Amino acid sequence: MQNVPLKEVVLNTGVEGLHLIPSEKNLVGASVELVEVPEREQVLRRKMTEIRNEFNFILLDCPPSLDLLTLNALVAADSVIVPVQCEYFALEGVSELLDTLIRVRRSHNAKLAVEGILLTMYDDRTNLSRQVRDDLRDLFGDQVFSTVIPRNVRLAEAPSFGKPIFLYDPECKGATSYLDLAKEVIQHDQKGVGAGP
Repeated sequence: MQNVPLKEVVLNTGVEGLHLIPSEKNLVGASVELVEVPEREQVLRRKMTEIRNEFNFILLDCPPSLDLLTLNALVAADSVIVPVQCEYFALEGVSELLDTLIRVRRSHNAKLAVEGILLTMYDDRTNLSRQVRDDLRDLFGDQVFSTVIPRNVRLAEAPSFGKPIFLYDPECKGATSYLDLAKEVIQHDQKGVGAGP
């Protein structure tokens, strides 16, 4: 919003090859400021052009709401990973999100693809988790990642220590699951698997 080039705010992290542009709670004010900006849904896409070729992957982490910040991320993105908590209303939420992605494709980003649907907070001991997994795979088939992210105490603890899971506890089940996901995304990218909603 302040016309600072993105490359000037990229930070190194404790993980080799991983860089970060941090956010803060005041970013919510950007939604208000964007309302008056011409082509407001294109702001992030334009800013990212200067750094797109410097990284193999750029991940845009968004809240589960469709405000102007999330819309900017969807317009700037090539593909979307749809995280789905293994809970009762999961299928309804996925359907609504896919409808939103279709609208974004029609009006702002025709190339936006669904990289995959990711099951999170999965607990194999519960019937509900298994039912959500089975229902999503029945409905969306290969669009559901093979990798599932388990409910894991170490994953929940890592942010309170200000560390990514790979520095906090790289051997825990949550960390190994995220490594498996990364491998699966890289395979998708190499095969050009991402499909439209």
